[in-house]
Amino acid sequence: MGWLFAVALGMQERRLGAVWRALIPLTLGHALAIAAVVLIAVAAGVAAPSASLKIPVAVMLAGLGAYRLFRHRHITGGGMRVGMAGLTVWSFLMATCHVATPAQAASCHLPGPASGNAAMAATATLVHGAGRLIVTAAAAWAVFTRLGVGILRRAWFNLDLIWAVALIVTGILTAVL
Repeated sequence: MGWLFAVALGMQERRLGAVWRALIPLTLGHALAIAAVVLIAVAAGVAAPSASLKIPVAVMLAGLGAYRLFRHRHITGGGMRVGMAGLTVWSFLMATCHVATPAQAASCHLPGPASGNAAMAATATLVHGAGRLIVTAAAAWAVFTRLGVGILRRAWFNLDLIWAVALIVTGILTAVL
């Protein structure tokens, strides 16, 4: 969802440069979340296998989706107008929901010396982060330059409903796959 904030920032400033600038705090927040997970795992001396996180994460995702589906009030205290510091914090909080998997899966399931596993985990994490950045940038660019938000003026979408259903489906898929 970082692309949506990038587009909002670009539209507020009416410049494509603002879209690109928003990618910096989005990436920084994601990197800080990965660092936090790694530091906690190192401090604890343990990395939880991703398989042990599967069901709790699936239940939390589906539960949050169900809660959002049946509770229609908007969350207060937020909005699309956010500065770079707020965008970094938002990105950090969102990334904490999923950063443990790339950093820990490679180190927990690969045979061989720990240094090889650490290198594989670092590589997996970098590839994951680069892929996320590329997809976020592409989506933000496409929406800002090609689609715009003019479609929202012509058609109404219940984004709360779409978000709730997406969370439930993601929770189910996480449990099944």
